[in-house]
Amino acid sequence: MSVASPHRSRAKGEPRFPEGPKADPAGSHFERRIRSFQPRRSRVTAGQADALQRLWPLWGLDIDGQRTVDLAELFGNTHPVVLEIGFGMGEATARMAADEPGTNILAVDVHTPGQGNLLGLAERNNLTNIRVANGDAIILLREMLPPDALDGLRVYFPDPWPKKRHHKRRLIQPEFLTLAAARLKPGALVHCATDWEPYAEQMLEVLTAHPDFENTQPEGGYAPRPDFRPLTRFEGQGLDKGHVVNDLLFRRVQHRDQSAAGD
Repeated sequence: MSVASPHRSRAKGEPRFPEGPKADPAGSHFERRIRSFQPRRSRVTAGQADALQRLWPLWGLDIDGQRTVDLAELFGNTHPVVLEIGFGMGEATARMAADEPGTNILAVDVHTPGQGNLLGLAERNNLTNIRVANGDAIILLREMLPPDALDGLRVYFPDPWPKKRHHKRRLIQPEFLTLAAARLKPGALVHCATDWEPYAEQMLEVLTAHPDFENTQPEGGYAPRPDFRPLTRFEGQGLDKGHVVNDLLFRRVQHRDQSAAGD
């Protein structure tokens, strides 16, 4: 079956992928806060375009902020759900989904080629435990997920925003952690990884100081790379250049008042 070229000219106002992810799903419904990401509309291959057109209606979610998502309905089961924010081209996400078939992964990104690539990987490898979300993860957490909805959070190699004036754009901040904590079940694992050492230091500082999280490392500090996080091509290139990759593994704390409420 031939696939139409994703690079044909479109009429003004015509969506890039009529059955695929929207260019700006939340539109003007929410305030234009400082964003921790930059939408990238780079070149989409024919295969990625085909996957977006065919599979988005089945496995895609536009983050419009207009409804509460029933995760059991979204995945078709009640397995634990891990939120992954920023998955690049999706290779590591697909490998983790294959290794953990009993865990659902809700993978969020704004990179259109990566969305198409991950959908294609999911189809080829029969990974029915992946759903791909398009848009702002903050809006997803704040507006579309109920309390205690998530069993884990993964943030691998987020944009480090290295310039000092841009540090306010970094995702891992106290306000973000407070929001995430409200959507994470007690005991849920938060796993961050970065090859930008100043950002790793900031992550460690804010996670350690936050009352809703505790370090899984008894002595504090960074964690060894866990077996469940694959070594990605991007990470391998960084290691070849002498970059240091730091993993952080923290757990959502169950406070005494929460424990008493469950008795």
